[in-house]
Amino acid sequence: MKPYSLFIALSGLMLCSSIFAAEPGMVSEAEGKALVENFVLNIRTLKGRFEQSLVDADNQLVETSSGTLEIQRPGQFRWVYVEPYEQVLVADGLNVWSYDVDLAQVTVKPQLEVLRNTPALLLGGSEDALDQFDYVGSFSDRGTVWIRLRPKDTESGFNKVELGFTDGNLTRMMFSDNLEQTTLIALFDVSLNEDIDAERFQFEPPEGVDIVGTPVKVNESNTDDAAES
Repeated sequence: MKPYSLFIALSGLMLCSSIFAAEPGMVSEAEGKALVENFVLNIRTLKGRFEQSLVDADNQLVETSSGTLEIQRPGQFRWVYVEPYEQVLVADGLNVWSYDVDLAQVTVKPQLEVLRNTPALLLGGSEDALDQFDYVGSFSDRGTVWIRLRPKDTESGFNKVELGFTDGNLTRMMFSDNLEQTTLIALFDVSLNEDIDAERFQFEPPEGVDIVGTPVKVNESNTDDAAES
């Protein structure tokens, strides 16, 4: 499965069974909600490295990948897969661009269409992102506080989102889709609220690549609505 599934179906190196193996500790609803609200409301930019795993319904590891990410609220990110193959995902506020280097192909889709009601809203969406999720609960395991959320939209493609915070900082993410596949992401070397060059969130297709799709123009979409995605 292509890494692009993180954002479209949208998509740590630990398996689900290992995450929940230890006896979890109790975390109050107020504490859990405060961690998520602080991340969504007060974290303006985030950049670092990630390692990602995809686990199937039988808890079998399907694939692993790694790379770098840069996020700027509202509605912009650059997600680069380096291993096992190179792929670049850029959300510019209106469109999501996916560049498969090996295939020499660029796919572009409207950002509202691709990211609406997905976990990507929590990472890079506007302050309204939390309105799209219900708080389910929270617990502490091995020094990480896990917050469980459920998308309000039952047709979003996801049935569960969990965010892991260590010392108050987001370090783990887990998304379960309606096919009972789980994507786990571990973050490393994270920098918060540092300025990121605006050009990092712009994408110009390389010369000679195939382009699938037509990008939305500014006058074709409400910029503020697109940024919320």
